[in-house]
Amino acid sequence: MTENLRKLSREGVSIWLDDVSRERLRSGGLERLIEEKGVVGVTSNPTIFANAVGKGNAYDDQLRDLAVRGVDVEEAARAVTTYDIRWACDVLRPVYDRTDGVDGRVSLEVDPRLARATEATVAEARALWWQVDRPNLMIKIPATREGLPAITAALAEGISVNVTLIFSLERYGEVVDAYFAGLEQAKDNGHDLHRISSVASFFVSRVDTEIDKRLEKLGRPELKSKAGLANARLAYELYEQKTASPRWQALAEAGALPQRPLWASTGVKDPELPDTLYVTELVAPGTVNTLPEATLDAAADHAEVRGDTVTGAYPDAHALFAALRDAGVDYDDVVRVLEDEGVEKFEASWKQFLDTLKGELEDKA
Repeated sequence: MTENLRKLSREGVSIWLDDVSRERLRSGGLERLIEEKGVVGVTSNPTIFANAVGKGNAYDDQLRDLAVRGVDVEEAARAVTTYDIRWACDVLRPVYDRTDGVDGRVSLEVDPRLARATEATVAEARALWWQVDRPNLMIKIPATREGLPAITAALAEGISVNVTLIFSLERYGEVVDAYFAGLEQAKDNGHDLHRISSVASFFVSRVDTEIDKRLEKLGRPELKSKAGLANARLAYELYEQKTASPRWQALAEAGALPQRPLWASTGVKDPELPDTLYVTELVAPGTVNTLPEATLDAAADHAEVRGDTVTGAYPDAHALFAALRDAGVDYDDVVRVLEDEGVEKFEASWKQFLDTLKGELEDKA
């Protein structure tokens, strides 16, 4: 591990890779990233699977078997994704054991077309949890309004959850409450709280992209490229407040793990910005940063880790949001647009994944 990444880990940031593929698993690439770059977790999403299956021949044998068996495309999608995720869980199992379940986690998302359907999301979470059958799995559930009760219900059954597509501070507060409620129900149901894990995935760069577009139209370029960091920092402030509450303290005494803030969408979209911006400026204890491989490589090479860059920045973050309000940026509209677009993009990627699978199954039948 380079000194940059070692410093990041020492500051309490868990480095997760935002990518998984059969080829990476088969070649030993994931093991090398664990050994050489301190990767202690993996996240996936529909876009990642759509890209993975569309390249190379790593999936040919399994797809041929599925085609011969006459498996439909929906079940083929579950078979392909759960195979990769189960394998990744096994690769990361030593990390899971070494960290007593804090890290070594691998995330698999429910079908994004279910993002607005509570009961269907819970049913899919149960099916994926059963099919992968690994204790270090996390099921990704989007933080839509309908996703909140699904998060609680899954946790209540002992299913670890990665809450994804969080943009709004208000929604994040509701996500934390949903986590607390799920743990309380899990305790009543007799589950070991220490074996249930959750992260809250706060998307960063997409906030800058949307707000910067609006600032350009408003003629306020001096406020650009600051909102994503400020939003994440205020989320961490809320995390500190929530974990200081008597409600959380009671859960912690029962063995519960904190629901760590996870910084997602940390690849920089604006080429004029430092490529490690969302790494070096979001360093805080007990957080996760899930990095695309290009960002991980950049961080390993030249990230300047200078300690906690979050907790001392709360006043500036509040001041920035006041300035954005004064400039005419409607935060509530921003986060609504981002959530809707996030669901739509993942639905489109899932459709691309299914279309690719369908073509492969037809070719191999």
